[in-house]
Parts: sequence; structure tokens; C-alpha cells
Amino acid sequence: MDIKLFDSELKVMNVLWQKGDTTAKNISNILKDETGWNVNTTYTIIKRCIKKGAIERSEPNFMCHALIPKEDVQKAETDELINKIYDGSADKLFAALLGRKKLSAEQIDRLKQIVDTME
Repeated sequence: MDIKLFDSELKVMNVLWQKGDTTAKNISNILKDETGWNVNTTYTIIKRCIKKGAIERSEPNFMCHALIPKEDVQKAETDELINKIYDGSADKLFAALLGRKKLSAEQIDRLKQIVDTME
């Protein structure tokens, strides 16, 4: 994925990923409650996402549709984090995540299952 989304754009995309196709007005209402943004701010960010190819607009009612799946954005952001902060080493990121907090037995089991499926 070669579309770089900024934090504000990700907020708009998250609404679409959670709610599915919805109007710009509905996105604006949700983000007003969550962030305090006014209508113009939200519409400007939606238009930036459209220009980048992340959102498709249709009529009637300025209906918005996400053109990129959340999983693609998560992968691209994770790859960027690994490359930028952890010298391209996924195991350094994994170790840093594990060292940040105490994991429950269930979380540890889930991580073991993930690692097992990768081997």
C-alpha cells in the first residue's frame, strides 16, 4: 500500500471501517462527538482522503466508501514502525511490546499460537 494516511485521516477511515459506507454528515457527527471537530474540518479531511484514493464519494448525500481495507493500513503502518524505529527487525518490536506490560496467561497462549502458525 503506498497511500500514507495521517492521524486525522485515520480517524475518518476508522469511522468508515467501523460503520461501513456512510454519509459525510454522519462521519462529521461522529467525529464531532469524539474529537470536537466542526463540519468544515471533517469535510476537508474527507476530501483529502478522496484525493489520496482512500475514500470514494457517491451521490446522493455525499456517501463515503472506504477503498482501502483496515488490514492494509495496519500492515503498512507496522512495516513503517519496524523499519523506522526497530532497524527493520520485527523481533526487536516484539520484544519491546512484550517488555512493556505484564501479559495474562491467555495473552501469552495466544502469542504462542501465532508464533507456532508462522513456523
